[in-house]
Amino acid sequence: MNQKNSFSSKIGFVLAAAGSAVGLGNLWRFPYLAAKYGGGTFLFIYLILAVTFGFALLVTEISIGRMTGKSALHAFSTLNKKCGFIGVLGSIIPMIILPYYCVIGGWVTKYCQVYLTGQAKDAVADDFFGGFISNTGEPLIWLALFTLASTAVILMGVNKGIENISKILMPLLVVLSVVIAIFVVTRPGAMEGVIYYIKPDFTKVNATGILAAMGQIFYSMSIAMGIMITYGSYLPEDTNIESSVRHIEIFDTAIAFLAGLMIVPAVFAFAGGEEAALNKGPTLMFVILPKVFDGMAGGRILGAAFFILVLFAALTSAISLMETVVSIFVDKTGGNRKLITVLVTIGVIVAAIPSSLGFGVWSHINLGGMSILDMCDFFSNSVLMPIVAFATCVFVGYVMKPKAVIDEVCRSTPKFKSEKLYVVLIKYVAPVFILLILISSVLDAMGIIKL
Repeated sequence: MNQKNSFSSKIGFVLAAAGSAVGLGNLWRFPYLAAKYGGGTFLFIYLILAVTFGFALLVTEISIGRMTGKSALHAFSTLNKKCGFIGVLGSIIPMIILPYYCVIGGWVTKYCQVYLTGQAKDAVADDFFGGFISNTGEPLIWLALFTLASTAVILMGVNKGIENISKILMPLLVVLSVVIAIFVVTRPGAMEGVIYYIKPDFTKVNATGILAAMGQIFYSMSIAMGIMITYGSYLPEDTNIESSVRHIEIFDTAIAFLAGLMIVPAVFAFAGGEEAALNKGPTLMFVILPKVFDGMAGGRILGAAFFILVLFAALTSAISLMETVVSIFVDKTGGNRKLITVLVTIGVIVAAIPSSLGFGVWSHINLGGMSILDMCDFFSNSVLMPIVAFATCVFVGYVMKPKAVIDEVCRSTPKFKSEKLYVVLIKYVAPVFILLILISSVLDAMGIIKL
């Protein structure tokens, strides 16, 4: 492992990995799912899955990264030449996700500008968001600015760039989350929404809700994107992997829970207790929440703080995706890291153009009603990621054997406390869960079931 490209401390690694895990999925999907599937009951199920299913997959990827010192592209072939295809598939995923993620990051950046320059009233208009994303030029400018912000961090390197910026952005993100959540829950009518969010409702627990919780864990923890393998390759040998993963889980789950406290009571109070008002995805963030903020005392300030928080979350995830793509090309070519970063940036902006124009002049290009961006999201998240994660579990469980991961974990600690649980999870539980996630995600996209 190149010591120049490594994290200098455990806290630096944990914050960078947590920053990758804490993304838009925590903010615009988790609150919706929690509210839909039984509030406190969903929270409990999610927590159990995080400390078992999520834990096993994170430990696996970080250990593979550290034991090989390679990006996802070469990590699997280093361990077993016949299984190199897993790394190839895993390397395609961040290359698909990063361009369209930067499109959405550009939208967030635009909304930050709107709220910080006193134009919050404009964002309340029903046609504001649709008018903005269907525009040809402006969204491209914002996506380029967002991408360049990520590039600036990558150019500074792993230690001075990713680690240092994570040490700044992650604590700020936590503080903002707590402050906004406190502000929201103390608004008139919000307490009913808080109770709705955290009170267990067992009548809403069903197989679909458990599948939704599994999917949320899978997508929100940066699993099967090559990110954790890449970050693992930068991890010093004396860093305790098991405790690091536990800390990443705490950050990810805490921010997801706080996102619910920020969003569910606010929307609930705004809509007079109407559950249907709580949507998921861009509609919640860019259409519904501006209306909610507009109806609150101090709503403009709250809106500005919220979109700054969202920008931090989007940036930390985009940085991890870009670092993963850069590391793949550095591994493949052995070329200059800074030159490759510049070339990747240009490639990302060019590749992002179709996803951006897919809401405007190229909106006629769609598949089954999915826009270009949605198609990229479906193929990467709902198809490729579960396939790569399943192949990884089979590889570790039956080809390489779990002992290799256990030995890697024990390099930095006398004992792997969850060793027996890990073996059961990676060999028997995780593969089944991932197949269920793959099937349910495809059925959801086809409209057969609704997650």
